Amino acid sequence: MREPMREASFPSLESAIRIKGPLDFCGEYVPLHLPEVRERLEKELLLMLWDRAQAILWLKRSGRYFPHIETVLKGADMPDDLKYVAVIESALKPRAGSHRGARGVWQFIASTARKYGLGVDRAVDERRNFHLSTRAAVRYLRDLRDQFDSWTMACAAYNMGENGLEKAVAKQEVKDYYRLHLPMETQRYVLRAIAAKLIMADPARYGFDLHPEDYYPPVRFDRIRLKAQYPTPVTLVAKAASTYYKTIRDLNPQLLGDTVPKGEHVIFLPEGAAENFSDKYHPLVAAYRKQFQPATYVVKRGDSLTAIARRHNMSLWHLCRLNKLTTKSTIRPGQKLYLSK
Repeated sequence: MREPMREASFPSLESAIRIKGPLDFCGEYVPLHLPEVRERLEKELLLMLWDRAQAILWLKRSGRYFPHIETVLKGADMPDDLKYVAVIESALKPRAGSHRGARGVWQFIASTARKYGLGVDRAVDERRNFHLSTRAAVRYLRDLRDQFDSWTMACAAYNMGENGLEKAVAKQEVKDYYRLHLPMETQRYVLRAIAAKLIMADPARYGFDLHPEDYYPPVRFDRIRLKAQYPTPVTLVAKAASTYYKTIRDLNPQLLGDTVPKGEHVIFLPEGAAENFSDKYHPLVAAYRKQFQPATYVVKRGDSLTAIARRHNMSLWHLCRLNKLTTKSTIRPGQKLYLSK
């Protein structure tokens, strides 16, 4: 039976922005008595409540992502309010990107991601993996808090960069976020996080009537370390995990292509798939390598690269590329060369 549709009922925008203090963010006082601060917060709250569809998606996604963020923050003895940074950064979308090159739920730029241990290259971008990037973001925010001695300032630095914020503090001789003249995006940043907190911590007050079953559940998975001697098709990983290609790609958005690159990688599998994964994976990889491994040729006395390429219907360029040689490289009897099939 379908549940009957109900008419919408929610507070007027005017009543929704009548914020009564005291109000804090990360345990730090929000100076609502300052008219400019109250106006900035009311603006962000109005914009969020106007786009109710977006706010509903934030709430529903919070069921999937907040439990892990909360666990990591608690383990690091950091304020729970920092989870709202992820909301305003990406709307809790792991594949989110910006025109500045930021990626993932926490919107890391590549240089900061690498600094905090995330791999970023043409084949793998760990900024897009929610679980890996969350731990990196928590470490970064903690370092910013140590640097600026304030969680509010740490969040501002997360948005505009620590160097830019340090220059603003030195120039204006002010260490209070609410009294600093900053780029407009950063002036809005913490107030947006506070507005998201107000709505998401008490959705019923703002007319959002979500039931427990409406929230998206956390994704359950197994985590393994996969050592790939050669680039390995994602399809083989899916077969070894008894699942689909799409499932592996969805669980591992850090993989940017159809293969797991050479090297050691953290790979996420469907829950329960890790137990027999190795027993299935190694035979599949062995069969794949045997099927696609290039033929080989052992150099004999008097051979040349040109003669070998011609004899096996290959271009000289391709033979050299396959063996990481140049056309002027010297070959010796007994040397093994790879040939195309």
